[in-house]
Amino acid sequence: MSAQLRTPLYEILDERFRTGRCAAGDDRLEVLHDGCRWAEGPLYLPAWRQFVWSDIPNDRMLRWDEATGAVSLFRSPAGHPNGNTVDREGRLVTCEQGNRRVTRTEPDGRTTVIADRFAGKRLNSPNDAVVRSDGSIWFSDPDFGITSDYEGIRADPEIGGCHVYRADPATGEVRLVADGFGAPNGLVFSPDERQLYVSDTRGGCIRVFEVRADGTLDDGRVFAEVKDDDSRFDNIRFDDGGRLWAAAMAGGVHCYDPDGTLIGRLRVPEPVSNIAFGGPKNNRLFITATTSLYSLVMSVTGLPRVRV
Repeated sequence: MSAQLRTPLYEILDERFRTGRCAAGDDRLEVLHDGCRWAEGPLYLPAWRQFVWSDIPNDRMLRWDEATGAVSLFRSPAGHPNGNTVDREGRLVTCEQGNRRVTRTEPDGRTTVIADRFAGKRLNSPNDAVVRSDGSIWFSDPDFGITSDYEGIRADPEIGGCHVYRADPATGEVRLVADGFGAPNGLVFSPDERQLYVSDTRGGCIRVFEVRADGTLDDGRVFAEVKDDDSRFDNIRFDDGGRLWAAAMAGGVHCYDPDGTLIGRLRVPEPVSNIAFGGPKNNRLFITATTSLYSLVMSVTGLPRVRV
């Protein structure tokens, strides 16, 4: 399936959105697929020219083939999956809300558990993950998957809070690195990996933390806050110009200058859950929004997900 939506796409709030050529790509959204219940976890796999994403309530992952445009089932059941990424070896890393764990898919299809507990207690429902160049896996753990049976399996929390964790690549140790969130959600490292950005869906903000040499974080500061009732932050991604792009639910896709100024928006017909850059030049923005998968080719280029 492929269709074009000709609604006004770009909202310029600051001239830096225009001069940075953030609004100089496609003038409409392309609909690649619809029929999901709540789409999340977009990930482009360049080696196969394929794109995978999660449909959480339907407990499945879907796959879109760039060469043919065909959509097929990638995995089901899938543990009510949410965020997806790849590690430095190109293996799929998935946050499974229903199974309350972070897993890695091996080349032969086997599933390896990266993290399912902290201090002997079960995680809430891992949401998003990002891999640092040292191989460590950082993930957020809100409670979205245990508050009802819609996006996971209803259960009582064991940890008593919603935090961000780091899994050590050598020992497998899971360390709490940041707390004080309403619901930590999207994660992304700055281009130089010296900072970690975390969106807080219930807190209405994006926080940024300095990453110390030993892999711990400072207390952080607020980078951006929600300015209207329609917006709630979900996942976040950088382009190679240092601008931060944020999925903002009914607020569409927000674009922030490196100084934290909201400089523009992409208008999307449905509440936006997640975004991801992909395509051969990494300048195609994929957008998961409620029931649909959208895309547009942009004049900005996304920052690579994994750096070596």
